[in-house]
Amino acid sequence: MFPPAAMRALRKNKTLRYGVPMLLLVVGGSFGLREFSQIRYDAVKIKVDPELEKKLKMNKVSLESEYEKIKDSAFEDWKNIRGPRPWEDPDLLQGRNPEILKTKTT
Repeated sequence: MFPPAAMRALRKNKTLRYGVPMLLLVVGGSFGLREFSQIRYDAVKIKVDPELEKKLKMNKVSLESEYEKIKDSAFEDWKNIRGPRPWEDPDLLQGRNPEILKTKTT
């Protein structure tokens, strides 16, 4: 197809070796990003099922209603217990006796 001298010259050409792949990456990335960002706008256009929307409106949970539920709770006897690290035994760390736990499970 091409003479060996021409092929050698094309391989040594830095524009063809580095520039063309870079341009392909930039232009191809632009088209790829356009497709991925279009997903966001398409998702907004999707209509919610009216039955599901009615259920969501009926289930009104507000910050104030949740505050009213826990307002009268007693937090004076609360104790901060650190969770176990992956290499630690959770029963020993939290003050539980492992022998008692073994007898309950068997």
